[in-house]
Amino acid sequence: MVVSHFMSKAIPCFHILVWPIWGVLKEERNSIKMDQEQVEMVGRMFVDRYYQLFDNDRASVSLFYQPNSMLNFEGQKILGVDNISSKLNQLPFEKCRHDISTVDSQPSSTSTGSIVVFVSGSLQLVGEEHSLRFNQMFHLVPFGQESFFVQNDIFRLNYG
Repeated sequence: MVVSHFMSKAIPCFHILVWPIWGVLKEERNSIKMDQEQVEMVGRMFVDRYYQLFDNDRASVSLFYQPNSMLNFEGQKILGVDNISSKLNQLPFEKCRHDISTVDSQPSSTSTGSIVVFVSGSLQLVGEEHSLRFNQMFHLVPFGQESFFVQNDIFRLNYG
């Protein structure tokens, strides 16, 4: 059993960390329906939690992924939670701070309830004078009735 870091309620799941969004989803005819406000709320909740964990306990970020999740990191394609975890934990810095400028979210599929989240911001590495601009896209897919996991993640630094 994994305990969600977003709320104190325990959520049984296999090797992933998902967060409950009680009262956000409406189930209709075997599909999940969300209005734009709910989609944006889920996207923002995810972004806040993801970067908080990345900045303070990077090893825990891997818990948002599943064995079939994919990460494209600066053009390098990485498949699976173990490989994603390894990549993120081998980055050449220990601590950092993400400052989020924008979060844009939209439904990816009305039949599955998945969400695309696009993030832009800056990344400040400890000991570095200048921050780095970045963009990151997440494809969030429902897991169970009230949770999501990261199916796809694309990260790019913006040079210039």
